[in-house]
Amino acid sequence: MAEIIQRDGTWAFDGSTVRITPGLHRSVPLFRQTYGEIAVPLEAIAGVVFEPERKRGRLRLRLREGADPLLQATGGRLPDAADPYRLTVDIDRSGVAEYIAEEIRHCLLLEQIPKEPAKAYLLPGPPVPVSVRSSDGTVSFDGAKVRIDWSDTSDRVKRATGPRIINTGDLVQVEWLPNSGYEDGFLRFVTRETVFSKLPAEKDPYALDLWGSARRDLLTALVATAVTARLPHPSSRAVDHLERPQLAAAVPPSADHHDVLLRRLRELGELHREGVLTDEEFAATKAAVLRGF
Repeated sequence: MAEIIQRDGTWAFDGSTVRITPGLHRSVPLFRQTYGEIAVPLEAIAGVVFEPERKRGRLRLRLREGADPLLQATGGRLPDAADPYRLTVDIDRSGVAEYIAEEIRHCLLLEQIPKEPAKAYLLPGPPVPVSVRSSDGTVSFDGAKVRIDWSDTSDRVKRATGPRIINTGDLVQVEWLPNSGYEDGFLRFVTRETVFSKLPAEKDPYALDLWGSARRDLLTALVATAVTARLPHPSSRAVDHLERPQLAAAVPPSADHHDVLLRRLRELGELHREGVLTDEEFAATKAAVLRGF
């Protein structure tokens, strides 16, 4: 067993699994503490490196593409401090960090772990149910359905439509961009009906607009990851697309787009007639929907 314990967290390697436990110090980001312990199987690892610096160094674990739903959902957009696969190491523990990195590399070579993209998720992602309260509302996932309950500060169009419930089977993908503190982020659930919609997050009833606390809004990545882990793996979607090109060509996308467009316009028209949307809001939202199609 090779182990290194730091204020930032603990890495332990037993020859088959790297067990990553976040530290409890207040300097450890809320996201890492909430995500909790991660057990990374050796077959999910593409490489490891220790980067020494003057006062401290960093251990970095690089995972195979497609092995981890967290990396799939966040697309490399997690802030460095929130990345659970990086460990800040005090300079006096550099020797231990180098030893762990060498042990992992040795086992990767011994077991002949491929570096090619994985064809299935090798990590499970966060357990469900999971619920996160963000600046735009509360998003929950029970393993089968996503539910969004809007906050009092959400756009009135969203509040007028009520809670949004989305079955996992209706989802195509999850899109996530963190709130950086300088620019808003979003968590968008893309369904078969909304895949071509380009509504801005603040108006999209299938998206959370992340504009508040960057520290807390980052937790929406937990939901994004939990949902992503239960969607078809990207490799299977690519194979399915290649194996059924004639079926894709047989269904004219323009007809589907037209039906979705009419449905969205009818919904907006009803909200306008009921007085939920003002003339200006109706015109602006309608224009955004039309641009998206």
